[in-house]
Amino acid sequence: MENGFYAIVYRMRYINRWALMRGTNEENLAEHSLDVAMIAHALCLIGNKRYGRHLDADLAAVIGLYHDAAEIITGDMPTPVKYGSRRMHDAYEEIEGEAVEQLLSLLPGDLKDDYRQIFEGDNAEDGRYLRRLVKAADKISAYIKCEEEENSGNSEFRTAKESTRKSLDAMVKELPEVRDFVRDCLPAYGRTLDELRQPGTEETSLS
Repeated sequence: MENGFYAIVYRMRYINRWALMRGTNEENLAEHSLDVAMIAHALCLIGNKRYGRHLDADLAAVIGLYHDAAEIITGDMPTPVKYGSRRMHDAYEEIEGEAVEQLLSLLPGDLKDDYRQIFEGDNAEDGRYLRRLVKAADKISAYIKCEEEENSGNSEFRTAKESTRKSLDAMVKELPEVRDFVRDCLPAYGRTLDELRQPGTEETSLS
């Protein structure tokens, strides 16, 4: 029997983000998901190495890869619309939940429970904290995109950058892993390739 889950997830590359924005470079869902996965993985490693946590960094990366997979079915919902009102947000969450169920239904039966954990998680303390870090990684990725557009001379993303930075600053206060990443890693995203290839004056270790 054929299973369509992986074939439909492949189509993340056809879903463009920032649908209401005029961008200099389009960003698709697959690209964004890879960014989120890498950042979420790093945040968990920082938490484990520096703050004595016991987070599954590999799981965080996989959750990051699939965190927006429901949008293959729902399409990209612009943030101002999604969070425009409590009623709108609740309605979208219900639609998103149904989309996840549709995706899970495309899996072989013996794999569904494993993927349900990826999409829904558990209520254990470490699991909840891990998902907060994935959400923070999502926000960091969005901020990087906004800054990239602004640095390219596109003022279209100015307001989005300001609101995203405000949300990110709140996370910095609550999540030390996010604070460290924003302080130590985020500035480098604005540098040129030649600048990035130069050794830094200080080395930050995760060991």
